[in-house]
Amino acid sequence: MKVLNFSAIPILAEVDILVVGAGSAGCCAALAARESGQFSVLLAERYGFAGGSSTGVLTTFYGFFTPGDAPRKVVGGVPDRVVNELEKRRAMYLRPNTYGAGTGVTYNPETLKLVWDEMLARTGVQVWFGCQLVDVESDANGPTHAIFWSKSGFFKVAAKRFIDASGDADFCEHAGFTSEKAGDLDPAQTLTTTFRMSNVDWSEFDASGGKKMLMERMSDAVDAGFPLPRKAGSAHLLPMQGVISTIAVRVADVNALDFQDLSRAEIEGRRQAFIYEQFFRERVTGFENSDIVSLSVGIGVRETRRVYGEYRLTRDDCFAVKRFDDKVLLCGAPIEDHRASKNGEEETVWGYIPGNDAYDVPYRTLVPRGSNTVWVVGRCFSATHDAHASCRSMGQTMSMGQAAGLAAVLSLETDVCAREIDISNLQNRLRDLGAVLETPDHVAAIAARAWRENFDHLVI
Repeated sequence: MKVLNFSAIPILAEVDILVVGAGSAGCCAALAARESGQFSVLLAERYGFAGGSSTGVLTTFYGFFTPGDAPRKVVGGVPDRVVNELEKRRAMYLRPNTYGAGTGVTYNPETLKLVWDEMLARTGVQVWFGCQLVDVESDANGPTHAIFWSKSGFFKVAAKRFIDASGDADFCEHAGFTSEKAGDLDPAQTLTTTFRMSNVDWSEFDASGGKKMLMERMSDAVDAGFPLPRKAGSAHLLPMQGVISTIAVRVADVNALDFQDLSRAEIEGRRQAFIYEQFFRERVTGFENSDIVSLSVGIGVRETRRVYGEYRLTRDDCFAVKRFDDKVLLCGAPIEDHRASKNGEEETVWGYIPGNDAYDVPYRTLVPRGSNTVWVVGRCFSATHDAHASCRSMGQTMSMGQAAGLAAVLSLETDVCAREIDISNLQNRLRDLGAVLETPDHVAAIAARAWRENFDHLVI
């Protein structure tokens, strides 16, 4: 067995800013950082496509709007540009608040892969796929090199600033920053394998009661002994004729940082998906001739590590609609905590932000405690379990990315560490980019039902 000698690993790139993980948060971080034009940006990703969960697992952006009957738009900037690119390709629509999380931006995830590619290329971000982070080298000031493995072997990337958008806080873990592991203090949220079904007659489904009918038949099926893991779940139409996507599978009690545990979860998620296929075919009007045509690239993981930052967002902050001087984004998404089902009963716990409002998310939640040159964005940012269950929506994680990307640029421009940047300057740059930092007084102009038979979409 060969022993890895880190000193012998070649340096393949020296850049100003390295972003680890090309999920929606990482892509937005890289785009915002590179738009300055002054600094080189490398985006390293383990999969062969950009987008992470946005393209490999999910089909809807939540968090752009507050929920309720009077939605307000609380996300802007780079995330808006992503949606606008989807709209140009007639690959999105605004989906009404049918499941509690607010108006969603539902899209074709395959088109989104292309959108991410084109936006990154147009901005000049260097993208390396097939790169798995394995370690971090540091000196007295903090990390200096990220070590990756690829099909070409091991290599290093030297950088002046680092943004951890890995989802699991892998970079921060290797760099020695502390974090809370999901399940240590509160039960970890469940995992979900999403799937898509084709040849669905949505008109028949809708005419037979739609969501209400689906919920009733799920509950009746469980009571009758059908082996569904829960009595609830969602199925929604995609902007492709007769194709739906689901969030229904529920796999509990998994340590998603343990590869053996995760392997068992992947197998269980697929098993449940095909039980749902049988259920839909046999018991749901409009699905009689439908089939599963794809599963998520991997099982969807909601939380693993959450880094301890210079500040930690809490449940009280969310429900008090807390205001912070160093705010860099807003969140009006409800707490949506997916727990293990008991005897088939639904265990998703909802908690709504008072007054259809949105709370501030402070910059300090993106800075690991004691960090000079590292930021953390996405679902591994600094928050408690409950606050994370609200602020993990992709509208917010994309907003975290653009904030960290601009912060890294400011840090380089002024030669200060992550904890010392000029917050008012960062906020002004975010506003110039189109970010929303104040709760809008006006109600967003959203049609009650954005879906049209001829795919008439509404741009945000």
